[in-house]
This record gives sequence, C-alpha cells and structure tokens, in this order.
Amino acid sequence: MNQAEARTRIEQLRKELNRHNRLYYVEARPEISDREYDRLYRELQDLEAQFPALVTSDSPTQRVGGEPLKEFAPVRHAVPMMSLDNTYTFDELREFDARVRKLLPGESVEYILEPKVDGVSVSIRYEQGALIVGATRGDGATGDNITANIKTVRNIPLSAPGAPEVFEVRGEAYLPVDAFRKLNAQRETEGEEPFANPRNATAGSLKQLDSRVVARRPLAAVFYAVGETRGIAFTQHAEVLEKLRSLGFPTPQHWWRCRDIEEVIARAQELEKLEATLPYEIDGAVVKVNNLDQWKRLGTTAKAPRFAIAFKYAHEQAQTRLTAITIQVGRTGTLTPVAELEPVPLAGSTIARATLHNEEEIRRKDIRIGDTVIVEKAGEVIPAVVGVVAENRPPGAVPFDFVKHIQGKCPACGGPIHRDPEFVAWRCENRSCPAQLKRAIEHYVGRRAMDIENLGEVLINQLVDRGLVKDIADLYALGVEQLAGLERMAEKSASNVVNAIGGSRHRELWRLVHGLGILHVGEGAARKLADHFRSLEALAGADIETLQRAEDVGPVMAQSIHDFFRNPRNQALLKRLAQAGVRPVEPESRAEPQEGPFAGKTVVITGTLSQYSREEAQEEIRKRGGRVTDSVSKKTDYLVVGADAGSKLAKAQKLGVSVLDEAAFLKML
Repeated sequence: MNQAEARTRIEQLRKELNRHNRLYYVEARPEISDREYDRLYRELQDLEAQFPALVTSDSPTQRVGGEPLKEFAPVRHAVPMMSLDNTYTFDELREFDARVRKLLPGESVEYILEPKVDGVSVSIRYEQGALIVGATRGDGATGDNITANIKTVRNIPLSAPGAPEVFEVRGEAYLPVDAFRKLNAQRETEGEEPFANPRNATAGSLKQLDSRVVARRPLAAVFYAVGETRGIAFTQHAEVLEKLRSLGFPTPQHWWRCRDIEEVIARAQELEKLEATLPYEIDGAVVKVNNLDQWKRLGTTAKAPRFAIAFKYAHEQAQTRLTAITIQVGRTGTLTPVAELEPVPLAGSTIARATLHNEEEIRRKDIRIGDTVIVEKAGEVIPAVVGVVAENRPPGAVPFDFVKHIQGKCPACGGPIHRDPEFVAWRCENRSCPAQLKRAIEHYVGRRAMDIENLGEVLINQLVDRGLVKDIADLYALGVEQLAGLERMAEKSASNVVNAIGGSRHRELWRLVHGLGILHVGEGAARKLADHFRSLEALAGADIETLQRAEDVGPVMAQSIHDFFRNPRNQALLKRLAQAGVRPVEPESRAEPQEGPFAGKTVVITGTLSQYSREEAQEEIRKRGGRVTDSVSKKTDYLVVGADAGSKLAKAQKLGVSVLDEAAFLKML
C-alpha cells in the first residue's frame, strides 16, 4: 500500500471508528461487537505506525495520553463560567419563579429542567471543528488547561464536523457509577485507598499531570451549555441541547420543557425517581429559563445568573452549625478534614461530625467555620457536608485555609506534608507518625482483618499515647495490670481485652495478610493470596515472578508484596509476631462450588440479621461461590435484607434487584 492509498484507508477507518464511538458512547446503540471494533482499531494503529506522517491529533488512536506535564497552564474563559444559586424546597422554586416574572412583567416564561450532574465542570473549545483546548472551571474566570487529559475521555469528540467556526461546549466530566464501584473495588483489592465519591475520583484524575494515568480511568462527560460561539446563533436553550446532540456531544438522557413552575416541580419529582437508573450521580435538578433573550434581560448577580437555579434533592438532610474543622490522619497518612457540628438528629441518629472530604471540596463549596451547613446521609454512609446556607453566614466568617490551619505540618506529629494530586489530598510523610500507627492498629484489629473485639479507638489512642504499643506485635505483650490502670478500664474489661488479643493468635491466614497493611493488598487480594500460597512462609519467600502466578496479582502488587517481606523493619515485626505465638490457620483446600443459588452471583447485605453477623453471612455466601459487594447496582443479583434496612432496599426496588428477607436467605443457604 502506498501513501495515497494509506491516506484513503486511514480516513475511512477514522470515520467508521468515530461513528461507532458515537453510537456506543453517546447514543447507547452499538452496531458492532467489541471484537470487530478492536479489529478496525488495530488496523488503523498499524497503518499509522507504517505511515507516521499521516497521524493527526483527532485520530481515535490519540486517546492514550502523552508525556507528563510539569504544570497546568492557565486558560482565561472568554465567557465566564458562573456557579448557580441553590434551592432545597418547592416553595423556594416558586420564589425563584416569582422573581423571574417580576423582572419580566407580563411575559410568557418557559423553563428547561435538566439533571444536575455531580461532576467536575469543564469547558472545551473547538475551532473549525477541531478540539483546541479543554479547561476546568477554576474560579469561573480562569481555569487550568487540561487538554491532554480531556482528549483521553472517550465520549468527548476529538473533532466535531459541522460545528460552527468557534464552538465552546460546557458540561461535566464524571466517573460513571458502575465504573466508580469497579475502580474502588480494584483499589481496595490492591490495598490502595478508595476514592470518597465519583466526583473526587474525577477531580483527582483530571488534575493528573500524566495523561497516561487519566487514559486508564473510564471517565465520561455530559454537555448542556455553550460558552463563546462564532458562526451560529441560538434563541432558546432547548436549541443548544439539540445542537450539541446533533454534533455528536453526549447530552443529558432526560430533560424537559416546562410551561410553568408547577410543571418544573412535577418533572423534578419524576427525575428523582429516575436517579438510580442514570449512569452518573446527580444531586438535584437545574432549572433554566428557555428564552435566551430573556437571559440577557434577567442578567446576573455578582456570582450567579438570575435565569437559572439549582434544586437540590433532600435525600436525608438536616441543617446545623459548623463549630470547627479538625484534621484526621489516616493509616496511609492522608489528612482528612472533619466538620465538628452542633448535634442534629438525622436518619435515626444524632450527628455531631461529618466528612468534608478534602481541601478542594471545602474551597468549592466555600465552607467556613461558623456557617450553617446542610448535612446529608444518603444511605448507609458517613454523613457529609453537602452545602452551605449562605444567607445565614455570620459576620466575620473567613474562607478556610487548609495549610494555614495546620501550620503547614502534620497535626499529629508535626512532620512534613505533601500534596497528593490524585486524591486532591495532603499526606503526612512521617512513617513513625503516631496517628498513622493508631489507624494501622485499628486496621489490624478490625472485623475484616484479625477481628479482635473490645479494642476500640479510645483504648488504642491510650495505648499509643502512653507508649505501651509501638507496633502491632506489642499488643500480644499487654497484660491485665497494664490495661486496668487506663481510663474506663476496670480489671474485668482489661481481662476481656487480653483474652480477645490472645484469641487472635490462630486466625485464618488471609486475615493476618490483610491486617499487616501491605500496600496494594486489600481483603480480596489477601484471600486469594492465602488460597494460592497456603502459608505465610511461602508467601513471604515468593519472588516477583512466583507472586504474579496468583490470581489477580499484577506487577505493581507483586512488587509491593515482595518489598514488604524484604523490608528489615517488617521482617523484625513478623519475627516478633511469631515469637508472640501468632500462627495463622492455613486454608483448607476446597473446590469452588459450580452449582447452587449463590454460585457466580453478586450479593449485597443490608440491615441486621438475627442468625448471622454481617461478616459471617458474607463468608457463607463466599463458601457457596458467591461474590459479596457493598453497593447495590444493576449488576447486583440479590439484596439480603435484615432488620433496620437502609436506603439500599429502596435502590434495589428501583433497579428491580431480587430482594431476600432473612427467612428466604436462610432457606437458600
């Protein structure tokens, strides 16, 4: 094939692949199999390798990412990216409507209602149909140039044939709900810290300086607005949405024209019922005036447009005052901000603390000490601060400065800290940090590790603070006399703790492997390693090649395990554990069941069972070839429901997942 023939074939392949990308990622109606798509893709790769002069930036092969950047360059938005004011009740929506009509006396007003996607705002500029630059929202006037990362997102077109001369599209980058669960399950299996939520995972991904890392994340985007445009004019917002879709941009699955505010309210309720079926997380609806000429006359305030507003779904929410922000240090050194709250009843319990996730979330939501905040407990999760009631802000409340608050050092040990861009988080660099030791002990004694009862956070804090425990092996040297003198620790309680620690000397092998806290080795990986190697000695002595023969152990995990067992500090710890009599029980050989109601099924458990603890029930399912997960999704086969079931039950019912009460579960066992 000569160059002219190659050019013709390359153009044909790109056109065909772009068409199939749109059918798959935007319209959700693929026409060919993954195998056939891969065949076309490989043919294009081979031709581009043979004729490198024909490679262009908009080729489907150019989504793999390039060399890492040193920093992100700033991008000035030609049209500012404004944030929206929030409402939380239907009456507040009616008040918004009244304000709009007051500013447009006697005029007919039509609204558009769209889902409020909980992602990361992005703006992408096309010129002559070619993707020129992708940027974050930033402060609304200036964002970061993340073009290299944007190009790795597969449902964002690299070119938009038929687009106007200048066409700036705006929307949200997000991590699909199912992809987020898989990513976190993989991270937990590898012993890495899971992301707090899909939005944080997306933000951390887009802030990677190495676009090759981003290319491995299944990010997506949805578009619902335009910025600067040349060569096209719109009169209605509905026209914008229709034009975006016609050009191949993914747009919201559901949006509605509404004749008045009462229809807006009805559609908002309808959207909330569809929430569990959407590929992205939403935290409400966005209401916009449809007529763009009315947008101009309604204008904006200093920070938000008057022609649009966000309606936040209540889920399970309450308002209270944020009295302080404290910083917790995790097992891996992550510094997590926590809101200290005036106690408030929420979802059947009293809430006095809630997570603030990280520095960026505090800045994005402009959370300040003294604010009245909205706390949400959506399902069986840790409560989180989801917003601020700005009109109740006290005079003198200042923006929260994370680094200044902790004086630029670890609040637990005073050691140096560094910023981890992947998690948009700060970490303590001191491996001897007492806070990290406390969390490491909590991990070791936890139910999913060595399962040692009566060793709670308060007692662990005292043991470390008083120097009684300097590593996990020291637990086995504790005596009743040492413990009985501690706060809230009588002789009987001290005896129970010592007995519980002693009883852990002969736990299953996987529990010890998990409890050791090896980087990249979570509970799932620990189980598979124990089943494969069958003894701690065999695992500790394995070389990297041998380690990779175990199921789901790749090069990164193998290297981490190898390094752990060859670290002199860890070798000394293992020797001391053995001297303390810690002898893990080696797994029995058993064939995985090929038949039965749980074989090959994905099961979630919610609520309290009378016959089994949660962990025991999970183990019974695993013995029968089932897979246990924590989140309900479309791929869940069964939800086992005990007493006081949470929101997982409602979600399972929405998705049509089979629900088993305890009697039905016991019968299946």
